[in-house]
Amino acid sequence: MKGLHEVRNYPSGFMVWQDCYDNMGCLAHWHQEIELIYIRRGKADICIEDSEISAKKGDLVIIDTGALHYIPSHRYRNRIDFILFDMNIIWPNYQACFFKPLVTAEDLDRYGMTDAIRELFDTVHTELEERDDYYKEIVSAKLKDVMYSLRRYHLNNIIPMPGAKPRLGRLHDIRQLLAYIDEHYAETITLEDAARQMNLSSEHFSRTFSKVVGINYISYLNMVRVEHAAKMICSTDAKMIDVALSCGFTNIRVFNRCFKQYTGYPPTQFLTLPDSVKESFPFYKRKLDKREYVQGTSPVVILTCENEPDKA
Repeated sequence: MKGLHEVRNYPSGFMVWQDCYDNMGCLAHWHQEIELIYIRRGKADICIEDSEISAKKGDLVIIDTGALHYIPSHRYRNRIDFILFDMNIIWPNYQACFFKPLVTAEDLDRYGMTDAIRELFDTVHTELEERDDYYKEIVSAKLKDVMYSLRRYHLNNIIPMPGAKPRLGRLHDIRQLLAYIDEHYAETITLEDAARQMNLSSEHFSRTFSKVVGINYISYLNMVRVEHAAKMICSTDAKMIDVALSCGFTNIRVFNRCFKQYTGYPPTQFLTLPDSVKESFPFYKRKLDKREYVQGTSPVVILTCENEPDKA
């Protein structure tokens, strides 16, 4: 399921990606790369696993390898800069270490790293855009300088929170459950079934799932089913009732309602859209009223909200 495990394509083979977005949000996902998020303007709430971080202009957030994370949409107007990079560029055999993901603007100033962070994002952007001789070496050197400095200053005297191991085990269980859903979406998987798989009560499971994934369990399951249904509509001549039943919906009425909820179109109208539109359609409205879309080849959903009131 592309919105869960992000596997990014790097055409050059150099596993570093950079981009900047205005007024954005992204759905729950994870990836092997480390992600750096720099708040250029405004504010952003960033949910990492089962914690929510409030970041402001000048703050840096570090998403460690394998961490589930998302940015709730429509809360603030902002400009956010991103870098993703494969940890092996810097640390062979790397293990997660950034258990304090927020590096505030005040922290960076105290470490003497404010200019270095800005220069990192500017340099990576320019070098990846122009790809002059030795651009990979220059980008790698900048990343190493900043990341080793952060480990020197930011991790000093920080003690991991008690209970970290059980928490990580629970998050691993949720990732396993999401993978199971993506494989068995056509079967009956009730909330109670999912709760039993994680050895939790239904109520506790429901709260945990919504907090970590950013969407309730039933909505997530239906979203996965709609995504597979859309692929089936695009690639086969199957009747709509057969598509519905094959993707786990019990009847055509529920299928039509869910499909329109998550795509903005009834299934029959979606079928008539040009292939170029359908192929680029992420159609994840989920619990929002505004259309979301994937930026480029990224499975991360980017949401613009130019008409939102300025809350920053």
